[in-house]
Amino acid sequence: MFGAVATPASASTRVPDASGRTLVIDNSFVLVTADPGHMYEPTGSLVDNVLYDTLLTFYGGNLKKVVPDLATSYQTLDGARKYVFHLNPKAKFSDGTPVTSADVVWSLTRLINLKGSPAVYLAGEKVTADGPETVVLTSATPNPGLPYILPNPSTGILNMKVVEAHGGTDAADASTKDTAENWLDTTSAGSGPYILKSFSTTSQVVLDANPNYWGPAPAYSTVVLRNTATAAVERLDVLRGTNEIAVDLDPSQAKGMSGVQVLAGSSPNLFFMFANDNPAISRVTPNHDFQMALRYGIDYAGLLQLAGTGSIQAPGIIPSTLLGALPATDDAKYDLAMAKSYLAKSGVGHPKLNLTYPTALTINGLSFDDLAARLQQYLDQIGITVTLQPQSIQVALQTYRAGKEAMGLWIWEPDYPDPSDYLQFEPGHLVGLRAGWTAADDPMVSSLAKQAASTTGVAARQAIFQKYQLAMNGTGPFIPLLQPAEVVVGTKGIKNLQANPLWYVDLRNLG
Repeated sequence: MFGAVATPASASTRVPDASGRTLVIDNSFVLVTADPGHMYEPTGSLVDNVLYDTLLTFYGGNLKKVVPDLATSYQTLDGARKYVFHLNPKAKFSDGTPVTSADVVWSLTRLINLKGSPAVYLAGEKVTADGPETVVLTSATPNPGLPYILPNPSTGILNMKVVEAHGGTDAADASTKDTAENWLDTTSAGSGPYILKSFSTTSQVVLDANPNYWGPAPAYSTVVLRNTATAAVERLDVLRGTNEIAVDLDPSQAKGMSGVQVLAGSSPNLFFMFANDNPAISRVTPNHDFQMALRYGIDYAGLLQLAGTGSIQAPGIIPSTLLGALPATDDAKYDLAMAKSYLAKSGVGHPKLNLTYPTALTINGLSFDDLAARLQQYLDQIGITVTLQPQSIQVALQTYRAGKEAMGLWIWEPDYPDPSDYLQFEPGHLVGLRAGWTAADDPMVSSLAKQAASTTGVAARQAIFQKYQLAMNGTGPFIPLLQPAEVVVGTKGIKNLQANPLWYVDLRNLG
């Protein structure tokens, strides 16, 4: 998942609230849209999580157990090929109209037919209604991860009639005929605890409490989400009280802070590098021996030193917090002699290549600019000259998503806490194609991914996802680097502050 960022808001900007309490959150924006059908970015998840309800959700920071949201209960049938959801009859949209199965079917079908990045969440699913309060999702193959997918804010349920009146459609040609996104960036049409007051991808987003919310009233009447340039600015703001929550600090920045709450834990976010497998992009990067030279030529311990206390090396693409993660014993090893040997074997000489990454962006306190500079230094030692190619997040995302970067440095923040999310890295799928890795390039990995997608049972899934990752490490273009630590800092007056790796902070349950 990934989106856009631009000019930060002033640290002194604060929206006055005459009717109640205001909460101000600082974040380095990764944001494109508030339309759930198009939203695929971390900051967007924070926003849409409170504008739109989903069938299921997570409470606080607990991602191991799904809990009811719009659905009071559900059944898993036919070996995880069919799920039946029963809606809460009390649920209503912000205009007071009830949420029905027709709204759910329309919203999820629109998500699929828009064919944007989040459409992959429900790939292969058919959504139907069985009465006004029952929704059925079916697929031809087992989908054991579906309950963990549905809390993603991209699956948020919209008010069908209202959005249709402003250009929305769930028709098969929605990808070209739907025109509701611009309108949904000016107002909201959901059933969540907040409604959208103003929206900017470059400065700030303002949310107001939903007066018709069908659940417990939120503690804050206004939430202001501000775009900040650096984690250092966020730290200063929370200490001097011009914000209440900062979400981009690293452990060293949070260490020693007094008078505030500090929540620290292991982040599921994955920093990774790739060498494009498409020969039309580069004659050098598809070379397997060149890719192995990269893998052995990175000083992973040095990267962890940069990332700070609490960060860990990533042995595979699935983070340590999820089922299917590889053990630390499978970490790639830094071996300068081995790296030079692979480079010599590759026959590409001493190449000069660009490394593209989003500049002026900090995730979990770790700057892409700093990380890219370290990689440049390490690869120079083995005979690879890297020219850093920092780009604004908007520009970098365009080339990344189009598969045009010879080498890229990116992060994957989980869309949902299930290993099936990482099948998007397989050849021929979303992230695989961004690295020029087609299904024809690696039938063995494709076969393992297909097995992983339909396997049920905890032990069996653990084994097949580990096998999938080991095969990727051996033949794929991706180099997992590290998982940073995750820190959320809030003022003492906030009650029930809990970090959530999917949407930063659980705003719904703050007190």
